[in-house]
Amino acid sequence: MLDAIEADQTDPNLTRDGGYLEYSKAANPLASGSIRPIPILQFPSNLHATGPSRIIPLDISEQLGSPAPASSASLLASFIRIEANDSLAAPNRGTSHLFYALRGKGVLRFADIAIPYQGGDLITLPCGPDPILTAHDESIFYWVNDEPLLRYLGVSASVARFEPTLYAKKDSQAALEQAAADPLAGQRSRISVLLTNAHFPQTLTITHVLWAMLGILPVGANQLPHAHKSVALDLIIDCKPGCYTLVAEKVDSQGNLIDPVKVPWESGGAFITPPGWWHSHHNESGHIAYLMPIQDAGLHTHLRTLDIQFHRSNAV
Repeated sequence: MLDAIEADQTDPNLTRDGGYLEYSKAANPLASGSIRPIPILQFPSNLHATGPSRIIPLDISEQLGSPAPASSASLLASFIRIEANDSLAAPNRGTSHLFYALRGKGVLRFADIAIPYQGGDLITLPCGPDPILTAHDESIFYWVNDEPLLRYLGVSASVARFEPTLYAKKDSQAALEQAAADPLAGQRSRISVLLTNAHFPQTLTITHVLWAMLGILPVGANQLPHAHKSVALDLIIDCKPGCYTLVAEKVDSQGNLIDPVKVPWESGGAFITPPGWWHSHHNESGHIAYLMPIQDAGLHTHLRTLDIQFHRSNAV
């Protein structure tokens, strides 16, 4: 039998990092301020309008207290600008990558796979080698990945959970037009399609981490508020002045947003909708608008924490 180790002989390194906090002082770190909230923040299209080929991280790491670029606790969004006849490598440090081509034409190479793209196409990639984007025409991408989540967990991606997948503009537009033509479309809070992947039949999402929706905001639309625990990194694909989102932490008993922040839309711009906040989309422009919210809702759905809420008569 091993001899018992006296308490005063315990290696102090074993207890050095441990601590104890009275419950009320640690139960809600967000409310107490020990962890920083995700802000409402816009990223204008002029970030990618001109200049050389480059990756433009939509980085709020300073606001979050993160040690490396991040657009939320789990996701990093970036614009990518590639000059005509130029190439650029996108570092692959995540399990899920989504590339939406705002405009341009070219080819994305991932290992030995070549994926042609044009404006309006969307490509998802798993972990693996760095993809190489080659632009035949000047190209702008919106790129979202889960690198910050892996960094927080202290892990690196090693197993590809899905295959490289192309969502061609003609296919996504056809699906959206079909949704708009549905006789019940006028009774729904939105006209949109969710992009899915056959590898994820439970979460019904585009990857196991990411969620993506292609939506129309019709002329005169005043969407009722909704909320979800996933963050939204919203891309505005196309709009005219007069489209906006209202965002508020709470709603009243009638479902009205309390002291909302107004976020004007801009074609080719993006903005952050914080997790858990109520929000609604509005179109006073006189023209149809298109948007693509991208969330970490694949992960939240798997964890059973998405908690999407629609107030009162707000139909899905």
